[in-house]
Amino acid sequence: MKHVIATVLMLSLAIAGMAQTREIYTNANFRTLAKDHKILAILPFKTTLTLRPKEVEKNGGQAGVAALEKREGLGVQSAVHSYFLKRKESNDLIVDVQDPARTNALLERNAVTYETLSSFTPEELAKILNVDGVVSGTFESTQPMSNEAAVAMTLLVGFSGSTNTGKTTLSINDGKTGELLWKYDKTLSRGFGSNTNTIITTIMRKASRQFPYDKDYRN
Repeated sequence: MKHVIATVLMLSLAIAGMAQTREIYTNANFRTLAKDHKILAILPFKTTLTLRPKEVEKNGGQAGVAALEKREGLGVQSAVHSYFLKRKESNDLIVDVQDPARTNALLERNAVTYETLSSFTPEELAKILNVDGVVSGTFESTQPMSNEAAVAMTLLVGFSGSTNTGKTTLSINDGKTGELLWKYDKTLSRGFGSNTNTIITTIMRKASRQFPYDKDYRN
């Protein structure tokens, strides 16, 4: 029996280790590709809300949900920018980040909408925005983060589960080659009492030790 328990424990730890490895990806050629990077632009996040029929109706049907998803995507974009600014002010970030207002104005000027973002390549977007790298992301949830009744998300630990979960991804692509430089994938669970900025700070803090633009980053 002891041997069985030990085997199960070892397998559990191995699975957990593999999941952690897949959580953050860093391009093996990151330092070469990003050596001249000076400024990044953060795009509105692509948000998918899976709401119950009554919630869909309450929010104005599918058109209303689509508008809500767009607001959520812009909210996450702003929150990620705020997090990066704080890191920059603390001298922890070695690149600058473009103001989302400028990013969104340039996108609009070039006929790039929230709905059509995915049809443009990272190289095309970087050229439009005049930046060295593009930060993009997705967020999936059963509840809007900015809703007053929404609950804050905290990162799942180990094998704990939740009946109300979401998923977030954050990617950085090189503006010249379009190559994926870094990607962060995380499943989320919710707990009461926070806002979008706090949620994003919590998410990013977990990844900061492996964030390649951090001054203390080590391969």
